[in-house]
Amino acid sequence: MAEPVFVKTTQDGRKVEVIDGWLCLAGAREADTLVPLIEHPNRQAIAKAVPGATHMAGRIPLRHDEAAIAQGAMDAARRQFENDPVALAERFRKVMWAKAALEGVE
Repeated sequence: MAEPVFVKTTQDGRKVEVIDGWLCLAGAREADTLVPLIEHPNRQAIAKAVPGATHMAGRIPLRHDEAAIAQGAMDAARRQFENDPVALAERFRKVMWAKAALEGVE
């Protein structure tokens, strides 16, 4: 488990951090991917409410510099996870159970 990476503080004082590959708001998981504002279905309202926002992470708007910090930390966590033998075994275990469940095994 890596150290949390600080991204920003919200207007109400809550920390936005990347923890174990997830963007978290006050320690609670919010999103595991960033959506560029140009691709967001509600982009006009977001741009009007939060000028300068370029990305969304769940319900958290991010400026370009904040999105770069968050994406870098999320990518680093993903690389670390993909190279961990225990994490790889866990991923295989989940896939095997999902396949078995589809085949009717309970």
